[in-house]
Amino acid sequence: MKTEHRESTQEESTESTHRKREDMLVSEIMSTPVVTATAAESVATAAARMREQGVGSVVVVDGSRASGILTERDLVRLAARGADPAADAVAAWMTSDPDCVAPDVDATTAFARLAEHGYRHIPVVDGDRLVGIVSMRDVMRVAQIQPADNLAHEVPRGLEGVVVAETAIGDVRGLEGFYHYRQYNAVELAERRTLEDVWFLLFEGSLPTLEERRAFQAEIAPWREIPTEVKEVLPDLARAAPAAPPLDLLRTTVSLMGASLGFRPSLDVSAAELRTNAMQVCAVVPTLLTALYRLQQGLEVIDPDPSLPYAANYLSMMTGDMPAPEHARAVEQYLMTTVDHGFNASTFTARVITSTGADLAAAVVGAIGALSGPLHGGAPSRALDMLDAIGAPDRADAWLRDAVSRGDRLMGFGHRVYKTDDPRSVLLRSVAERLGGDQVEFAKNVEQQAVDVLAELKPGRKLYTNVEFYAGVVMNSCGVPREMFTPTFASSRVIGWCAHILEQAADNRLIRPSAQYVGEPAPAPVPDAA
Repeated sequence: MKTEHRESTQEESTESTHRKREDMLVSEIMSTPVVTATAAESVATAAARMREQGVGSVVVVDGSRASGILTERDLVRLAARGADPAADAVAAWMTSDPDCVAPDVDATTAFARLAEHGYRHIPVVDGDRLVGIVSMRDVMRVAQIQPADNLAHEVPRGLEGVVVAETAIGDVRGLEGFYHYRQYNAVELAERRTLEDVWFLLFEGSLPTLEERRAFQAEIAPWREIPTEVKEVLPDLARAAPAAPPLDLLRTTVSLMGASLGFRPSLDVSAAELRTNAMQVCAVVPTLLTALYRLQQGLEVIDPDPSLPYAANYLSMMTGDMPAPEHARAVEQYLMTTVDHGFNASTFTARVITSTGADLAAAVVGAIGALSGPLHGGAPSRALDMLDAIGAPDRADAWLRDAVSRGDRLMGFGHRVYKTDDPRSVLLRSVAERLGGDQVEFAKNVEQQAVDVLAELKPGRKLYTNVEFYAGVVMNSCGVPREMFTPTFASSRVIGWCAHILEQAADNRLIRPSAQYVGEPAPAPVPDAA
């Protein structure tokens, strides 16, 4: 069995810069020999081989024939369902009889096949013989070497696809259905580590040892407490805006906290002082959110418990009760999947504000404002509202058809970046299944019916559930009130914002883009007043 793996060589890549993607064949961009496994092998053995070879899939072979494929996506499903990879055979989790492509097919066709079906890897076969594998990364590498004169000069709406900065914090590869924090798969981190570990990773650049984790938790604990000057005014804020969303009140309290603690412009402080500001804000935001929520409900504020980890402490401060371990872990996994996600609207807002030299609180307040928009962070409760409106499985088909025919947006479906499964949704679907319950089964039923209706009424338009669809189901199952769904999102995303703030401040240049003027020609003569 061949297990070595060869990516296209630098010489091949250099030579291919002189050719267009449509002129290239799959045989020129595929990787070979292929990393393979047998159906009888354990998933643990296959996964170890994937890690050793640095690939995202293994082709399952029967002799020289490709009989299946096992991908990182399958490993996510297995781990989220609590299965034992050492006990389960590859056959139980692989996709049998996968779509394949011939080596003499052009790269453009391969790209279309990958994009159309949401695949990330397709085996290459010559007759019945496996000869290679082509991945979305292979095809995108070819796409990225097109001559500059072939590129469009129009600025895309919403800056889609425009690279505005460099970052070492993470990235989203939408066509592959993959995203990562630093060099680690974000979903795998959510399966195997804690939120504090991810926080440490984003701030310090590496995963902590057990000793470093304990020290980091000890550093965080005292900063969970709301500063006295801020805590004293929270009841007045809650009374002044009793119906305001907690996220709106959070903007005010973070601004007040920055002023109260004397945060200085990022341009004028050391990296150590700015990191301290970031730690203070990240640690206290969950406490502020739960305090404001409880005050609006006429309930007593619950102080943080330094003995509890992040998610358990958050749920305890919100509900007043000690959460069940399975609920605390489910919410923690949700929080870990939402810590960072590329240059989304709120993260970009935080970096723009930081680029002006403003203090850290100002940048976080701006990010909160961006997150409050329903097109960014406001969809988890709306997705659950959609399930409520449908009501029952036998009403789903008619309801969905009517909504799609009217042109209404299906909340919890589709994503600006992902053109295949949202990996966060895949994980959270499995977390929801682990929690169980009628609502989980109902959500899965609606998801499938929505996919079927869209395929029929909008052929060629592939829409998949995004993180918000199952996030709402998971949080509802764990007792999080709907008005706290987006604030819960913010309670972890603030860690990502602050990591980006620190990175921007460390190598800063004022972000000042240009705009393409489309108004009347200038200068025009100024008329006299009539």
